[in-house]
Amino acid sequence: MKILIFIMIFLQGVLVSQEISKINVSGVEIPIVFEKDASLPIVSLQLVVKNAGSMEDGVHEGIAKFLAGILGEGSKEMGTTAFAEELEFRAISLSAHAGVETLVFEISSLKEQLPYALEMAKKLIKNPNFSKESFEKTKLMTLGMLSSKESDFDYIANLNLQKLIFEGTPISHAYHGDVKSIKALKLKDVESFYKEHVNLESLLIVAGGDIALEDVQKALLPVLLEIKHGKVREMPHFDAHKNSKEILVEKESEQAYIYFGAPFYMKSGDENAYKAKVASFILGESGFGSRLMEEIRVKRGLAYSTHSRTSVGQSSSSFTGHLQTKNENLEEAKKIVKEEIQKFVELGVTAEELIQAKKFLLGSEPLRNETLSQRLSRAFFEYYGGFELGYSKKQLVKIENLGLEDLNNFIKSHDEIVNLSFSVVSAPREKK
Repeated sequence: MKILIFIMIFLQGVLVSQEISKINVSGVEIPIVFEKDASLPIVSLQLVVKNAGSMEDGVHEGIAKFLAGILGEGSKEMGTTAFAEELEFRAISLSAHAGVETLVFEISSLKEQLPYALEMAKKLIKNPNFSKESFEKTKLMTLGMLSSKESDFDYIANLNLQKLIFEGTPISHAYHGDVKSIKALKLKDVESFYKEHVNLESLLIVAGGDIALEDVQKALLPVLLEIKHGKVREMPHFDAHKNSKEILVEKESEQAYIYFGAPFYMKSGDENAYKAKVASFILGESGFGSRLMEEIRVKRGLAYSTHSRTSVGQSSSSFTGHLQTKNENLEEAKKIVKEEIQKFVELGVTAEELIQAKKFLLGSEPLRNETLSQRLSRAFFEYYGGFELGYSKKQLVKIENLGLEDLNNFIKSHDEIVNLSFSVVSAPREKK
């Protein structure tokens, strides 16, 4: 209990200044997740475009990531070099990146440079560098990256696992695309994706730093007025398939790369999310001391490390994990993974495992709230995930009070995680 009291005191001054507000732009109420932090003269802003990530790629696999690459080439008016030099001279960071669900414009600068940073963001959003030169450069870089992935066995095994457990859904394809899809991409496709997905109705703003909320709203308005109205896209949710499957890719490798996955039936905003956090930590997310690490590495010496986690997002949920082992230990390692996950579901955790999990999760909490970036990121995911602002703080109390029987009943109710699929990359097997 002393640990929890310390955490609450530590967080009291941190979370109290966070709030949710809105800004009206051309008749659209856009949410703003905000925190004032005057400890340093910096400002951080994110313009988050929902339903504009790689799950929206459609027939053009990799297009969302490709668009983010082109947005890194500056505005068409200034060109790549001049745009980058102006930012660097003023120590301004202005970038774009695409995830599975979102496309994000990220701006960070000293407070005194914020007006210029937003002017540059306005130029980028109004007229991205959709030039032939920028397009060909981004295509060349993407193809080079994909070429390097051909010898990245972790990438291959992980990608094949996604294809297995999310087969037939927008989650299954390679987020960067593949050589065929990138070569087939046209500049007009990228421009169309930008125009169709970047709109006021899909926008969410995350802001913080040494600035008042009303000043953020005022400063952002000219930038946001450059964004057009558009179609609101509903985000579907996909569970991993429950039918166990396996794929083996043979490569000249000294190690076997084993990736495994299964369904995990939970959605964002679930009131039992804190139980999933504790259970996942004990099973395989905590590294040394986790159940899988103890059984696979410590007791049997089959792998240097192993890891598993539950992922719950707006668009998908799953249980996944991975390890490496010697080629000759491949089948034994898979067998142990299956047995331990089955045992975990049937028997649950011990009182000692729960005590140790609580100590770590509660004791390490202050480290996850040290910087403005960390706190804004957490506040965003709370809001975006359907939780009230400050949920993470309340979650600590729930974890502190979580009983062994309650946790084990929760684990037993999620027996879907035993329906494991495997994606493996290993050395060619000897033919009999």
